[in-house]
Amino acid sequence: MSTETMICENLTVDARGHLNFAGQDTVSLAKEYGTPLYLMDEDRLRHNCRIYTEAFRKNFVPGSLVLYASKANAFKRMLALAGEEGMGLDVVSPGEIYTAVKAGFDMSKVYFHSNNKTDADVAFAMAHGVGCFVAESEEELYAIEAEAKNRGKHQRVLIRVTPGIDCHSYEAVNTGKVDSKFGLAIETGQAEAAVRLALDLPHLEIEGFHCHVGSQVFGEDVFQRSATVMLEFMARIRNTLGYLAPTLNLGGGYGVPYVLSDGTVDIAARIAEVAASIRSDCARLGIREPRIQMEPGRSIVADAGLTLYTVGGLKTIPGYKSYVSIDGGMSDNPRFALYGARYTCLPADKMLEERTLTADLVGRCCESGDVIQEAVPFPASIGRGDLVAVCTTGAYNYSMASNYNRLPRPPIVMLHGGESTVAVRRETLEDLVALDL
Repeated sequence: MSTETMICENLTVDARGHLNFAGQDTVSLAKEYGTPLYLMDEDRLRHNCRIYTEAFRKNFVPGSLVLYASKANAFKRMLALAGEEGMGLDVVSPGEIYTAVKAGFDMSKVYFHSNNKTDADVAFAMAHGVGCFVAESEEELYAIEAEAKNRGKHQRVLIRVTPGIDCHSYEAVNTGKVDSKFGLAIETGQAEAAVRLALDLPHLEIEGFHCHVGSQVFGEDVFQRSATVMLEFMARIRNTLGYLAPTLNLGGGYGVPYVLSDGTVDIAARIAEVAASIRSDCARLGIREPRIQMEPGRSIVADAGLTLYTVGGLKTIPGYKSYVSIDGGMSDNPRFALYGARYTCLPADKMLEERTLTADLVGRCCESGDVIQEAVPFPASIGRGDLVAVCTTGAYNYSMASNYNRLPRPPIVMLHGGESTVAVRRETLEDLVALDL
């Protein structure tokens, strides 16, 4: 058996040198379902959900809620599972709303984001009973008010505020700065002006405030710093406008290790630290503790996912470099092409062989940037027909997948208790032309 340290405890190696995921042989799964193949570990998903929900129950006031950020990976079974685990839902489009409806999700616990909701989006969300809108501008507040008036209802809203916090993550996923496209800045006075407007609109019910400093947060005090800024803003709004918000949504979630050097985060411990900081700030400011919300996505699904590929060949350019080509690529995982995301890549059927070859793992798309990962260690024997596993692909792989080069998207297979079930079927060539006229 291998003694290799794995990026996640749901990965093991058996006596045959096969990589096992969620207790199942990846070689057998590849034979049964074909490749490329997205695998999702249902037990890991539930474990990750419960880390948040139990920490919230222990540390925050009643009514606090964890919202699964569906943009990380949205399909019916995933959203249904989040609902079963007692979570709310963060959605950003009519497509995610419709998926939630079809999954049987409690729509009163759905929060609708997006920095540019169209009038049609607003109407669609209200028609399907979305519980709360996260408003990003004064124009949006007017649009929500108009639709709510037409329907003769009051609509709950959170106002998204930009706290001016830099979370030191990928620039591409940093959303808390003053000059972000998201939210209304405290520093410029726009946030307070939006609150004043919302309080005057008769069909809006302000639930509270929202902020989001970014994704993949490892910094120990990021959420504490955000909470302090937001609580001070809430106290100021109480003092100037007489309104004390009952809910504070801190957005985001904690980081996930993609390679061993990333380290890990004790999420439960960090949430307890955030709660202690909030209690201290509320006492200092003389305000009651608000209900707290967070919106983890990546830290729920990332390490519950793994992608399997079949090798097409090894190309070595003497004196330069080597490439291992696979039957997927940026069409099913564009994250390296977008912002150089790191991954742990493993020879799924040759885990016990020494890895003496260094090669770039590249896809089949007609694009020079179709790279999954650079400088990956492989066995020198790797070649056509072998299997490669890319770990920690549960977040932003399926949800960002495309049909570039007219490639069908892979299926999603859920693993639980030694059984495997197709949750999303593999696209067919007929699917690719189904919309063509």
